[in-house]
Amino acid sequence: MIQVTELGYMGIGVKDLDAWKHFATDIVGFELADEGESDRCYLRMDYVHHRIVMHADGSDDLSYLGFRVAGADEFAQMQRQLAEAGIKFRVGSAEEAEERRVLEVIKLDDPDGNPVEIFHGPFTQFSKPFHPGRAMHGRFKTGSGGLGHCIIRERDVNAAQRFYAQLGMRGGIEYKFGAGKHAVGLVFMHCNDRDHTVAFGIPGERRLNHVMLEVDNLDDVGMTYDLVRTNKIPVTITPGKHSNDHMYSFYFRTPSGWMFEYGWGARPATYQSEYFTGDVYGHQPEAGGFEIPREKK
Repeated sequence: MIQVTELGYMGIGVKDLDAWKHFATDIVGFELADEGESDRCYLRMDYVHHRIVMHADGSDDLSYLGFRVAGADEFAQMQRQLAEAGIKFRVGSAEEAEERRVLEVIKLDDPDGNPVEIFHGPFTQFSKPFHPGRAMHGRFKTGSGGLGHCIIRERDVNAAQRFYAQLGMRGGIEYKFGAGKHAVGLVFMHCNDRDHTVAFGIPGERRLNHVMLEVDNLDDVGMTYDLVRTNKIPVTITPGKHSNDHMYSFYFRTPSGWMFEYGWGARPATYQSEYFTGDVYGHQPEAGGFEIPREKK
């Protein structure tokens, strides 16, 4: 089976592009790449042309997720794989691929209607070093893990799990709350050394619950936490350590209402199933953050 290798990029719709430019650079640390297009701008995290596109479309929500495959051969094989699974897709035009700064792109929707793109060949700029929007002790941790992970809305979790399995991901329930017919499980799907790349099982009005960004220096988590508090940005989940990926992180609200998780120190994927009933410590909900029930000691 052909596998996607990472969450390479994503598009988000925003109402207030100027507010987002300030937030993304001065708080989060992205590098802004504004190429003079009035309806969008780009956020860099590394040498790739962009990891996030901000579209001024007023939606304040997810516009699309872009999953990478290794190359042209895998891109062709993925089309056959999707067709055999009965999943509808279309191959994007040369203009659509150029718009994403990739060589080729496939467009499709997941079972909940979230737009998904599969691509290969991102435009990479080793001649243009990453320059964060504000001082950082280290850098964002991307590499083979891509830009990070996200939790998205999927009202039919089983259908979503089957869909992402057809993209070559594997995974299942990693957090389980309650018992019997009332038990709730959160599903996490893997495609590289990150514990997970996409997850679902948390209900919500928006397509996007949160996006996780990992840094390679713990001090950047602390500094970002101070910047968030100083600028009176709502902290939605306090600092703590997850049981599944062992990430030390906190969550805060974006100008669009969904959340960023900012973390450090995640362990590599185990490639074996485990489940948990709470986090290691911390991660208390604030300002509307989703609650992970505490595990009884």
